Amino acid sequence: MDENPSFSSLSDLPVEEFERALLSSVRHGADIRFHGVVRETEAGRLIKGIDYSAYESMAIRELERIVRELQEENPDRRIAVHHRVGFVAAGEASLLIRVQTAHSAEAFATCQECLRRIKAQVPIWKRVVYRHG
Repeated sequence: MDENPSFSSLSDLPVEEFERALLSSVRHGADIRFHGVVRETEAGRLIKGIDYSAYESMAIRELERIVRELQEENPDRRIAVHHRVGFVAAGEASLLIRVQTAHSAEAFATCQECLRRIKAQVPIWKRVVYRHG
């Protein structure tokens, strides 16, 4: 079995393309998936979606670093992260975080910490595309 199957990616591909990024494991009793979904409103206005852009080389390095650091903190957990760039329509996911650990509390905590670090450290920006009329 691969000792470090964790990974991160940044592309215009839908998160569903990465849903099975980590294979199920009998070692891990918890397997959670977080989808960051574009809401239909922003600041009380209806939107078509969000156009995400990134300083791609730095964003990829930061995503890889976040996953690697979380992995190093506990080598038994497995983490997959995919963030979309480009236009993401309302109702579609722009972010996938999948975590596998032995226990559920650790899986939720790891997912929450991963999301916190992504928002604080990864150079990804959003431009809201509003509906007109």
